[in-house]
Amino acid sequence: MNFKRLVITTVIAASQVAMVLPASAEEMVQTNPQSEVNVSGQALNNANTGNLNQNGTVDGTTNPDQGQVDSQIDGQVTDETGGTTVPGSTDEGTGSEGSETGGNTTTTTPPVVDNTSASSTDGKLILMMNSKKMYQNGKEYLAGYPMEVQKGVSYVSIRAIVERAGLQINYDSKTKETIIQRGSDELRFKVNSSSYKVNGVTTKMSGTSYSTKNNFMVPLTAITKALNMPYEWDQKGKRVIVSVSTKPVASFSIGNKEVISGETQVQYLNNAYSPSGLPIVNEEWLGREEMFMTPGQYVVTYRVQDSSGQWSDPFSLTVNVVKPHTPPVANFTTDKETYKMGELITYNDLSTDEVGIKDRDWENRELAFFTPGPVSIKLTVTNQFGLTSSVEKMITITNETLYTRDDFNKIFTPVGDKYMFDGTQVPSWAKVNYSFTADPTTLIRSNSPETVYSEGVVYRETAIGDTRFMIHHANATGKSVKMYVIASNKNTTETARLTQTNLGFAGPNQYATGVGKASVQRYYESLQTGNKYKDMWIAPGESKIILTELSATSMKPGEVISLLADLYSDQTLQYDVIMLDASKDPFKSLPYLSVLPSDIHNRGTYTDATRHIEYSELIGTTPTRLLIGDNSSDPFLVGEDGPTGEYKLNAGNFGVVYTIKLHRVAPNTLITFNPRGGFYTGNIMVNGNIVPIANSSGLSAPNENSVLFRSGDREQTVEFLFTAAPGSNLSVNLLFQPMPEVKQP
Repeated sequence: MNFKRLVITTVIAASQVAMVLPASAEEMVQTNPQSEVNVSGQALNNANTGNLNQNGTVDGTTNPDQGQVDSQIDGQVTDETGGTTVPGSTDEGTGSEGSETGGNTTTTTPPVVDNTSASSTDGKLILMMNSKKMYQNGKEYLAGYPMEVQKGVSYVSIRAIVERAGLQINYDSKTKETIIQRGSDELRFKVNSSSYKVNGVTTKMSGTSYSTKNNFMVPLTAITKALNMPYEWDQKGKRVIVSVSTKPVASFSIGNKEVISGETQVQYLNNAYSPSGLPIVNEEWLGREEMFMTPGQYVVTYRVQDSSGQWSDPFSLTVNVVKPHTPPVANFTTDKETYKMGELITYNDLSTDEVGIKDRDWENRELAFFTPGPVSIKLTVTNQFGLTSSVEKMITITNETLYTRDDFNKIFTPVGDKYMFDGTQVPSWAKVNYSFTADPTTLIRSNSPETVYSEGVVYRETAIGDTRFMIHHANATGKSVKMYVIASNKNTTETARLTQTNLGFAGPNQYATGVGKASVQRYYESLQTGNKYKDMWIAPGESKIILTELSATSMKPGEVISLLADLYSDQTLQYDVIMLDASKDPFKSLPYLSVLPSDIHNRGTYTDATRHIEYSELIGTTPTRLLIGDNSSDPFLVGEDGPTGEYKLNAGNFGVVYTIKLHRVAPNTLITFNPRGGFYTGNIMVNGNIVPIANSSGLSAPNENSVLFRSGDREQTVEFLFTAAPGSNLSVNLLFQPMPEVKQP
C-alpha cells in the first residue's frame, strides 16, 4: 500500500511537461475504508492512500489518457524536449548500474498561482505543465525526459521520478524487466510490451512501452491503475500537486464482529506503516480499552512514530459497544391443569427473546395422555446466540377416560403426522375393487446399477412423444462424478422440439430415501407452479444435454441423486444417461463409454406409465383399503431393457404416476397412508395440496400410518396424485375408515 502511493507520485512526477490530465480533475482524494461493521472511523488530517487490488488496479483512479487536455490549456499538444538535461541519466532498459540523481536541484520557491489549491507544499511534489521543472520541499528538480503523448496515450519516463518518490529501481537481466519496488510490492515492465506485472499479476496497459533517448517510457495509466496517489490539479497555475508525504500512516481495525460490554476482549488489529519503509518505533493510543464495561459509542484514536522521529496524523475509530445478550424466556401454558385420559391438550407457547427464538425443544409434549397421574412437561428454548432457558409445568390426568388412544389418534392426529395402530388387521379389510385407464407415457427408468462403480452409460433408449424419466443412482466410483442425460437427434432432415413440463430433482446427498422423497415433492411442486417448463430444439445430427439440474453439481463418493421428469418430443430422440468423471467433457467422452451391466435393481423402458383410477361408489362407511403397487389390483408394468432388449418387470411400479379420483367419500371419513412392503417416506397430493408421509420421519410397515385427509360432515369427492418415492418400498395402502364420534370433555 505504501509503495503504491509513492509510485504513483513517481509517475506523475514524470508527467512533468506534456502532462495529460482531465481538465475537470481538480482534486482526487481517496477515503480510508471503514473497519468492521461495529466500528466507524476516519483519519484526521491524514493523506489518504489507495489500495492495490489483485488485478494491479485501483478503484477510483482518473485515467489521464482520456482526451488530450493539453490542447485545452495551451491550444496544442506540446512535445517539449527543451530544458536542462539531468546529468547521470542512463538507459533505463539496459540495467546499467550507474546512479541517477533524478534531476539537477536548486533551492527555489515554487510558483504559486492559486493558493486555494495547495495551502502547503510540505509532503507535496509539484509538477509544472509544459516544463521540466519539478518542486519538492522547496527545491527545484529537472526531469531527465518529459512525459509525451503518442496515439492518445500519455507516456512517462520511469527513472526520472523514482527517487522523488523514494522508490527502488532495478533491472532483471534474465527476464529483461525493469523493476520498481516498494517494500513487498513490485512492478515489472518490459520494453515493447503492452502488459506489465503487479505483484506477479499480468495486467494490460493502455499502450505499448518503448525506449527513447536512454529513457524507458511506459503509459502513465500503467502506474495510476496499480497505485493510487491523491493529487490536486491547479488549472490556474498549470501545475499538478501530488501528495508524497513520507509521514507514517496510523491505521487499525477491530477484529471482533461484536463488542459486548463487560464480556468482549477487544482485538485491535494494527495496520500502521511507513511510506518510506522505516520501522514504526512508537505508538500512542487515546480512548483504548481492552474491555469496555458500559454500552455506548467510544472513539479510539491512534498515532505512530517512525524511526526518523516523524509522527503520523491521528487515526480514529468509533467502537459500538452493545449490552450483554440476555437469554430467552421460556414460557408456555395449557388450556387446563386437569385432563381426562384421552382428552386433547392445547399448548400455548409464550416464550420470548430480544432477537428471536431459534430452537424449541419439548419434552413429554403429547396431545393427550392415557395413564392417570401427574405429568411433567418441559420446554427449552434457544436463541441465535446459543443462550437457553427452560420451563417445566405439571398437569394432572384423572382416572376418567374420554377417548381410547386409537380413537383419539383418528380424530386429532394432525394431517401429515403419523400414529401407531394394529396394522396386522389391515389385510382383512375390504379392498376397493377399482379399474384404471392409462396414458401412453413412455417411462425410462434408470435405476440399475443403482450403485455405480465405474464411468459409463447407465441407460440408453430411444423415445418419441410423452416420456417420463426416473433416475436414481449412487456414486461408488471413488471420485467426483457428474451425471448427464444427452438427447441426440439421429434424424437427418427434421429438427426435434423437446418440451420439458415437470421436473423434480434432489441431491447429491448421502441419504437415498431423503433424496427420493425430496425429488417427488419437487416434482409435485412443478405440477402446481409450472416453473420447470421449457422448450428446446435439437437440429438433425445434434446432441444436447437435457435435464440440466442433474449435471449441475458434482457427486462425491457415496452420494445419491434422484430425478423425476416429464418430457414431450415430436421426433424420435436417443437418450443416453451417463456417469462420468466431473472433469471430463461428456460429448467427447460419450463415444468411448460402454453400457454398464445392471444389478439386482430395476431398469427398463415401459409404456402406459400414467394410470387413472376413478371410483364412483360410496367409500368410508366401513374400513376399506385401496392397494397400490401389489401386482394384483395394480399390476406391474412390463417392458424391456433398452441396451440389451431383455424382458423387464417394473416391480413396485416406480415412476408410474397415479391420478385417483374418489367421487363419493362418506362424511367423517379418515384417510391414512399405510406401507406394507417396508419403510416408506415421501409425499402425496390430496386435492391439489402436497401432504408429507410423514412430517418428522417416514413410516415403518405395517403398524404405522400417516394422516392424509378427513372429510367433513357431508359426502364429497377426494382426488389424489401419487408416485412412489425412490428409495422407499412398495406396496402401500390408502386406508378409509369412519372416525369415532366426537365427545365433549
